[in-house]
Amino acid sequence: MSSHLIWYLHRLRAMSGHEMLWRSGRLRRRLVARPVTWDSARATLFGRTRPDWDALLRDFREGAGRPVILDRARAARVAATCPEAAAAVIAAAERMLAGQVRYFGYPPAELGPLIDWNRDPLAEIRWPGVSSERIDHRTTAGDPKWIWELNRLQHLPWLAQAWLFTGEPRFAEAAFDQLDSWIEQQPPGTGIAWRGAFECGIRSISVGFALQGLRDAPGLTARRYGDYVTMLGESARRCWAERSLFSSANNHLIGELTGLAVVASLFPELPCATAWQRDALALLTEHADRQLLPDGAGAEQAIAYQLFTVELLALVYALLALKYEPPERLGATIARSSRFLALLVGDADPQPRYGDDDGGFALRLGPEEIRTVREHLGIADAVVPDPAAARTATATITAAWLRDALGSAAVAAAAAPAASGYAADGGLVVLRAPGRRITMDIGPLGYLSIAAHGHADALSVTLAVDGAEVIADPGTASYYGHPEWRVAHRSTRAHPTVTIDGLDQSVVGGPFMWSAHARVRVRAVDLVHGIVDAEHDGYHRLETPVTHRRWLIAAPDGDSLVVVDLVSGKGSHSARVSWPLHPALTAGPVENGHLVHRDGDPVLALTYAATVPLGTDQVRGSENDNLGWWSERLESREPAWLLGAQCSGTAPFVIVTVLSLNGKPVDGLRVSHADKAIRADWHDDTTPRALDIDISRDGAAVLSTPNQ
Repeated sequence: MSSHLIWYLHRLRAMSGHEMLWRSGRLRRRLVARPVTWDSARATLFGRTRPDWDALLRDFREGAGRPVILDRARAARVAATCPEAAAAVIAAAERMLAGQVRYFGYPPAELGPLIDWNRDPLAEIRWPGVSSERIDHRTTAGDPKWIWELNRLQHLPWLAQAWLFTGEPRFAEAAFDQLDSWIEQQPPGTGIAWRGAFECGIRSISVGFALQGLRDAPGLTARRYGDYVTMLGESARRCWAERSLFSSANNHLIGELTGLAVVASLFPELPCATAWQRDALALLTEHADRQLLPDGAGAEQAIAYQLFTVELLALVYALLALKYEPPERLGATIARSSRFLALLVGDADPQPRYGDDDGGFALRLGPEEIRTVREHLGIADAVVPDPAAARTATATITAAWLRDALGSAAVAAAAAPAASGYAADGGLVVLRAPGRRITMDIGPLGYLSIAAHGHADALSVTLAVDGAEVIADPGTASYYGHPEWRVAHRSTRAHPTVTIDGLDQSVVGGPFMWSAHARVRVRAVDLVHGIVDAEHDGYHRLETPVTHRRWLIAAPDGDSLVVVDLVSGKGSHSARVSWPLHPALTAGPVENGHLVHRDGDPVLALTYAATVPLGTDQVRGSENDNLGWWSERLESREPAWLLGAQCSGTAPFVIVTVLSLNGKPVDGLRVSHADKAIRADWHDDTTPRALDIDISRDGAAVLSTPNQ
């Protein structure tokens, strides 16, 4: 059976009966649908009415009946307060004029003076100009992410801002010429650019805001304006008619609804604008509450997608705030997300890394290549001011535009220092002590039945010291460009948790689908004493099932943390505990463990013991199994040490890892296991330590100094 057919079978199993009926109906409608042209799209939007584009363009230039964010007076203020950021935008616009683009971790590409919007110069392929429904992006030689990124037209707001900042006509004319050529080359529903309503939504945001910034440019004629509004109207229609529902209703649905709401807000002359805005807002509010959990964590279990989703919501909220009273419920969603993210980054902690990250932007006003949590918090705080966000935010030109438009006054930053916290809905524990952040993932795999952007990382433990990552998620690496990278980077083996019998905790159903999800049971979280106790059932599917239970003991006043892994059940099994390191670190084996250095100085020692025979291993930059790599951006990676210990035996058995933050390995580590108790003993220098765990009691772990 081909892998393609297997994917479809897994995808069907992830659907409910209602979803199957809905999808079959949609497929039937597509099969009988007549091809769409720009003329037929205009007729669908306006019926027999012949719009007076001269009058409508005058209204658009005056900002009549619509919210305005990008305008010339505001541009002067933004450039005065953010001169370096404005200069960076102009430089990005200059590169675009020269036909130079770079997406993700791929090398730069030259588009040439006349852009072919279906050509990928890196892969040296041209995507076919056929019905988008006939293009299977999963099996084509090129990377669809690259060509989608080009066709999102997210560079147009740079050209619009460069026009506003400098007044040089060449920026505006380039934007109009590119939009004209895009419309000529990409008729509705034809080509990869129209493959999915999500692309329509993200592109509409870029084009809508760019046109607003270009509205006083002489080159914006009534004819052009009519073409552009028709393009946006057809895109918005598809955002609603082809929106993602059921098991696909993740961030894609938010992107589609945001595109619909942006078009409806900025171009109220479209006959359906009022209904579109009403319907988009109703669904956005509902699904925002689903995708941003009560504790503020993202349901997709992917930090990057949480930033992306909330910035989409913030755009809608900002546009509403300029004309109407925005829904409090939507503002509350943005605020609680900010509080959760502020918990993760604290005062000086590095960027958290969980789940997939494709580097997506809701609206690219600035030229930054990635969005950091702190930059995002600055944007969120400009729209919905919050003390937690204000404390941790950094400035961007996007935040400057929004803050000036909304007149949002900065709130007093939260005064209390960053503390430990537990997001119970999202399933993330943050334990802090001076100079360190420790996290443990005790949440679900991801969102909805396919959990598209989650990683098989249940019970992962990460460590940051003095604002620098030590142990962390190694990133996403790839979506389509290097499928073998994707398999490795979302696997259990690549994450700081335990792999049983060489298998992932959850079962892969496809590149963006899990057919079976490991379920976590939280036994105890004690923030005061730094104890987390949880287990998952991901290996209950084995012929002789086992449960992985993990205790994290990180006393706030200690200079070490202890991780105890219990593999309970029956039968003979292998287990491997993994510790992926940041690429700036070096590592080497020591007796029963590993020693980790940064710039020649020891920063961490790992010492292992088990109730069955145990060995240690380490891998860096392996081309065979794609382990020992670190990825900062999609389609890029660099070698990094993946440390670990492996053992085999008859369950139940126990593995103990002592992580010494002073860089000194502990001595004499040994562990024993009885029916209801686990005992570990060791020496820190000359000080004896003991850890006693009562298995029958949740969270019953006591770290002590015997004989004192």
